Amino acid sequence: MKSRLFLLFFLILFLSSCIGVSSKGLFGTGVSVAFDPRSVGTQIDDSIMQKNLSARILLLDKSYFFSVKAKVLDGRIFLTGKVNDPEEKLKLTKLAWETEGVRSVRNDIKIKEEFNFKQSAQDLLITSQLRTAFILNKNIKASNYQIDTYKNKIYIYGIALVSSEKDLVIEEAKKILDVQDVIASILLVENLRIQKN
Repeated sequence: MKSRLFLLFFLILFLSSCIGVSSKGLFGTGVSVAFDPRSVGTQIDDSIMQKNLSARILLLDKSYFFSVKAKVLDGRIFLTGKVNDPEEKLKLTKLAWETEGVRSVRNDIKIKEEFNFKQSAQDLLITSQLRTAFILNKNIKASNYQIDTYKNKIYIYGIALVSSEKDLVIEEAKKILDVQDVIASILLVENLRIQKN
């Protein structure tokens, strides 16, 4: 009973922090409202969808708090992380599709394997190198992108201002040593439902 009460309190606290100076989700990267190419209304809608989905994922299983990440961009849901078996992956996909206002779901969740320190360190290094490359490149708005790396495959989610920026992001990712594949889910500002004026 106490654990349910604590979980309910945590969810209320979690859901009440909608949007402030930045829209910040479980991925830990925020895009400043002033620089985000989405309209403020779209940012709020995405933030609410993300909080709603995150809360429902936690209700499904508390262990997902650290193992599953959800990102919402313009009504599109991106899932990443690791789960124990394929059934869990399907349940999370179904849960994402049941979110009100969803336009599409991309599920890049992997099935857990034995922990490999060397692989984890290499994935972290790849992510760090790419993040640094984005920051140093003046033609890339680094804060508009989320990077996840799993087994030398880079997953990039974000919004590009123009198609040349999108191409540049993918090109930078392919330059990183030991990268096997780049999976980019990058939206263009011109493809957003509602754009900032």
